Amino acid sequence: MPPPTPAQARLIWLALTGLAIATLVALVAALVWGLGQVLQILAPVLWPLAIATVIAYLLDPVVDGLERKGLSRTRAILCVFGIALLLLTAVFGSVGPQVVRETRQLVARVPAYAVNVQQRIEVWVNNPPPLLQKLLRREAAPMKPPDSEATDPAAPLLLTAGTTNDLAAGTNSPALFGGTFDQQTLHSATGWLAQALPQAGRWLFGQVGRVAAWFGFLAGLALVPIYAFYLLLEKRGIESNWTDYLPVSDSRFKDELVFVLRSINGYLIAFFRGQVLVAICDGILYTIGFLSIGLPYAVLLGAAAVGLTMIPFLGAMALCATALIIALVQYGDWLHPALVLGVFAIVQTLEGLVISPRIMRGRVGLHPLAIIIAVMAGTTLLGGLLGGILAIPLTAVLRVLLARYVWKRQKSLNR
Repeated sequence: MPPPTPAQARLIWLALTGLAIATLVALVAALVWGLGQVLQILAPVLWPLAIATVIAYLLDPVVDGLERKGLSRTRAILCVFGIALLLLTAVFGSVGPQVVRETRQLVARVPAYAVNVQQRIEVWVNNPPPLLQKLLRREAAPMKPPDSEATDPAAPLLLTAGTTNDLAAGTNSPALFGGTFDQQTLHSATGWLAQALPQAGRWLFGQVGRVAAWFGFLAGLALVPIYAFYLLLEKRGIESNWTDYLPVSDSRFKDELVFVLRSINGYLIAFFRGQVLVAICDGILYTIGFLSIGLPYAVLLGAAAVGLTMIPFLGAMALCATALIIALVQYGDWLHPALVLGVFAIVQTLEGLVISPRIMRGRVGLHPLAIIIAVMAGTTLLGGLLGGILAIPLTAVLRVLLARYVWKRQKSLNR
């Protein structure tokens, strides 16, 4: 058999390359699917651990500061936990009832707001702006009157024929009740029981599942401070001995693995410490700004800002859109939406020029665009909010690997 020609060899290598790429894509898709399934199964275990890790990242500098003052590690942690508990109690005691009250008011007024928005849209459609009227007149074409069925002379005949056929069919239809009354009642009762028993079983199992879910949620919530306490307490041991527990012998590969893991930890510390503090500052500023312009539900919007602004750009845009809708529906003018935009611009300017530089202090974290893509991909591929949160460490892993083994190598080759 003669060897392949150069063109055939190139075609064979191209086919093998495509097959290899398709195999890698299939493996990655299977890995993502399997990771999503594992997250769904282990969500009750991972939720408390993830929240405790974030809390440990946030409280560790305060614990280290108290330890430098002369307190033992355990006493410093207990002191920080006590201060945090007092602060949370004070915040929830002062802001929590207002948030609950505003949430109930907003839920009660949503139907009225929807009707108001519908009316405004109808008014705008019936009386569009002059510029839009000119554009519609230019684009409008002469409309032909639609053909109606009443102009068809055969329509009455068809209607009469259909009615006659229906009446004839009705005269030949069997009687409504057949058989004896006892048999019919027995069959009806049997069918009703056959339908009711499975429904009752499903309802009962559903209630048991809900109780079990709530019990698991409360148990996980109770484990959060315990996990955070031991993560803070064992920080020294974890930092000094965690490399001994890696299932890799001492080699260059282990050194590279330790460097990658430490870099990932640095990115996560920079993100969680910085972004959470920035989000808290944004929530306070948004609350003050919305209260100053007299916007309803200002405290509720400020509390929502703490969670939304964890996602750069997208969270602030969602908050601004919500505030604009509330201002437009509540007041019906253009002044208050303009004031909302002014508050949004001031807070974003303060965040970019004052808050973020002082909190981050030059530490390199994850790029905002990378965070947005990671959160959206995590919630879509891994499933739910837990997938979006866990996508951030995965993005840090990808960022470190690319910086270490791709971008660094390209820079060395270019030199």
